[in-house]
Amino acid sequence: MQAISRKKQVFPINPDLRRYLARYRRETRLPVVYNDLVRFNNTLPLLDREGRDTHWETTFYDPYTTRELHAGLTEIYALLRTGGDMNAVKHLYVERIDYCVFGNTKPFRVRVVNQYNDNADHFYVKRADASRIYGLELEDLLSPNHMTFFVCKDTLIEEHITGIPGDRFIADYMDRPNRSRVRLAKEFIKFNERCFVRLLGDMRSYNYVIAVTPDFEDEQYRVRPIDFDQQSYEGRKNVYLPQFFKDNIAVVKLCTSLLNLETMRQYQQEERTLMARRFTSARPQLEHLVGCMSKDPLSTPEKIAQLSSELGDYHQSPKFSGLGTMGEILWQHVNACLTRASI
Repeated sequence: MQAISRKKQVFPINPDLRRYLARYRRETRLPVVYNDLVRFNNTLPLLDREGRDTHWETTFYDPYTTRELHAGLTEIYALLRTGGDMNAVKHLYVERIDYCVFGNTKPFRVRVVNQYNDNADHFYVKRADASRIYGLELEDLLSPNHMTFFVCKDTLIEEHITGIPGDRFIADYMDRPNRSRVRLAKEFIKFNERCFVRLLGDMRSYNYVIAVTPDFEDEQYRVRPIDFDQQSYEGRKNVYLPQFFKDNIAVVKLCTSLLNLETMRQYQQEERTLMARRFTSARPQLEHLVGCMSKDPLSTPEKIAQLSSELGDYHQSPKFSGLGTMGEILWQHVNACLTRASI
């Protein structure tokens, strides 16, 4: 399999996308932006409960900057959770600001704590990358998952997506006796289909989480992506199918051991039908979004040409020939996948 690009280029927000974000209330003024958070004086490695390195570092600021940042970050949390009503979050405080140097956008993670019961929540402050914004919007419009995020100039604010990280789930949870293995396999089939239809790549096991919901005597599962940097970026078709990553081999074996080909196709068709209904109801907004996306390269000419060729072969369609941007390819691909689904 073609290797994933280790360092993807960060693409700026073009003027059309900026107008789109303003129209759909994704753009807002913020009291703290990304560059305010880089003023830390020192960091310490953040370890997990077992003492392992998390690849995050806890930041430290001078007292004046700390007070200024914490007040602004609490206001941002209120915007995410209560529409900006500070009266509803007066009992919250910022406990920690962590920094990750390995991500493409070098994100900050803010930990907010309820002083009455010590319950904690998180949100992220990142450099705004057009690829990631397109990925977040497509997830919101075409998947069953609602995404909350805001943009201010070159800063992106994202809510925390709860769930068990995929790599940890596969290693520690998947084989537990109380797992509903068939339901889990069904959800991975559907997740695989969602990623492919909307061309979200690089779904290695640490780039998604599994949310577990008790359901009478059983459990329901939802696999959710948490990394959207590789939205319509790579050239190889199989990069957009999680089943082809070696991290997910255990999941593939689970699916093939429990589900026959006919059942797998049924679940794929079920997911495409649901996506087709969302596509129909959100079509004007999707057309606006992909119109902005079609004016962005979002990848290299070589990758664009490769993906256009491979999807043209997959769909056995000449409509992919000569497409010059990832937005144009995505639109042809989504239409080709979903127009055949029952609505």
